[in-house]
Amino acid sequence: MAHLKQQFKEALSSIEPGDDKTNAPEAHRLVRDALEADSKLAEYGVSPVLIGSYKRNVSIRRIKDVDVFVRLAEVPGDVTSKDILDRFFKVLHAEFGTDADGHRRTKRQDRSLQVSFPEYDLYVDAVPARPYGDGTWEIPQKGDGNEWVRTNPDGLTALSSTMNANHDEYYVPTVKLLRQTRRALLGMKKPGGFFIEMAAYQAFASGAVSGDDQAEYYVSALREVSTIVENFVAYNIAVADPTLPGHTIRIRATDDELETARTRFADAAASAEAALDEEDAGKAALAFRKLLGKNGDGDTVFPMPPGFNEDGSKKASAISPGARVVPAGTRTFG
Repeated sequence: MAHLKQQFKEALSSIEPGDDKTNAPEAHRLVRDALEADSKLAEYGVSPVLIGSYKRNVSIRRIKDVDVFVRLAEVPGDVTSKDILDRFFKVLHAEFGTDADGHRRTKRQDRSLQVSFPEYDLYVDAVPARPYGDGTWEIPQKGDGNEWVRTNPDGLTALSSTMNANHDEYYVPTVKLLRQTRRALLGMKKPGGFFIEMAAYQAFASGAVSGDDQAEYYVSALREVSTIVENFVAYNIAVADPTLPGHTIRIRATDDELETARTRFADAAASAEAALDEEDAGKAALAFRKLLGKNGDGDTVFPMPPGFNEDGSKKASAISPGARVVPAGTRTFG
């Protein structure tokens, strides 16, 4: 069996965020400072915190967006979600203005305000939140009314950390590999990385994912996630929200996108299982290479093991096995 431990270690290093590790928190700080400086939001008890895949340590290169959860612990009940989003836009547009091309850096979205940072090639999504009453929060629902939806990002961060500890630190890197696989299989199409992460959490929580090394964890998780995607698409079995009992994950994807995800993840799971069982390390590495594609910098994620060419074939040896003559050297030493 080809477990390729060193190659999986290098693959994980290849998808680890690079300069984004510095740029993301700096962009978050700039948005946080602007919101905290506003007198009206200060009255509402503004307290922004970093959330999302970056906070949970499951983001992959490159980070294109950073989620800032803007808690408003003292916001009055008669202040609508539209009121808050309007205030956010006023504050952030005043602070960040336009880019070099004259485009507004602050863009209003359904539930948040998105601020572009061209110098970092990333965005910050500032999501307003009000207390729900049980330690969880509500964020604006899609639409122009005053609808809110519950969420618990802090709970998800804690659950992810616990799951990682329970699986000897294999959960987080496996989620990273699954997110990278989704990128290689689907590109910019939906469903996005969060859906795959939640499917992975459900797979781990079910007890169906296990292994003795990263290769086994990756293949086991990919098979279970493939089954969850199949059940979601073919049988409308929703993915549970682990932070809110009785709630499920909502995604926006077309029927064609979901069908593509179903078939490609099923094929990927079969390919990964075959690669793990493959005795030839070159052939196995080639299969894993196709599954993981290229990182956000355009570099191939999964390396070939020593002694193999890029196409998975073995490199020719300078000395044939059993040869009685060894080519002479230069007789230089040191």
